[in-house]
Amino acid sequence: MVTGTGPVCDPAASLAGKSVLITGGGSGIGAALTLGFLSAGAKVTIVQNQDGSAFCDQAEQHTGTRPHFINCDLTDVPALKRSFAQTRETQGPISVLINNAANDQRHSTEEVSEAFWDWSQSINLKAQFFACQAAVADMRSIGGGSIINLSSISYMMGNAGYPVYVAAKAGITGMTRSLAREFGADNIRVNALIPGWVMTERQKTLWATEDAVAAHLERQAIKQVLMPQDMVGPALFLASNMSFGMTGQALVVDGGVVATG
Repeated sequence: MVTGTGPVCDPAASLAGKSVLITGGGSGIGAALTLGFLSAGAKVTIVQNQDGSAFCDQAEQHTGTRPHFINCDLTDVPALKRSFAQTRETQGPISVLINNAANDQRHSTEEVSEAFWDWSQSINLKAQFFACQAAVADMRSIGGGSIINLSSISYMMGNAGYPVYVAAKAGITGMTRSLAREFGADNIRVNALIPGWVMTERQKTLWATEDAVAAHLERQAIKQVLMPQDMVGPALFLASNMSFGMTGQALVVDGGVVATG
């Protein structure tokens, strides 16, 4: 009889020393995740297009451990795959992949060109798929792993103002379910983490007006804004043995805006 690994009470107990790759791990939600996994004793590589050197300095000061930074255009699939090879050489086979990077640039249907559609799908959906593909061999070689794909409640709410992004986020949930079935026999778990409106610096700078935030809080059951660090606990849970029997699922962390089940 094949048995599971069993849960542990502390995520750090099953994440210490593990090799973790986080796309977009140097800003916003990704930065909070990087700090959280470093604090849990994991070895973390950040893969993103923006320079992450200053954040790596801050992370090292905060946690005592420096993340490894790889500058990479995630829409360049060969370069993305090379970043996985570099991560493997630097910190060992990847045990946890967090597909966090995204771009929620606002747009209307009428203004969308074919080029914009392709670019948005490339960063928001295509990069996640090929990152999953690149991680599988590592996870098989070590007997399993955890993939966490960040989606968004935007598609569950039917939000207007960025339809191409919303389409990609819906696609992520469908992809997650399919890959969970495909990789389950290899003890590779694939789940979606679905945040609500998280007040990153980008959101506060571009869209989080006082009226917009107040209107959103009216929809939330919990009347407090969500911050990037509020995604850390759920991500640690999905990555660790605490969720060993959980795959193909969508974990919504939105303060109670949408209902699942």
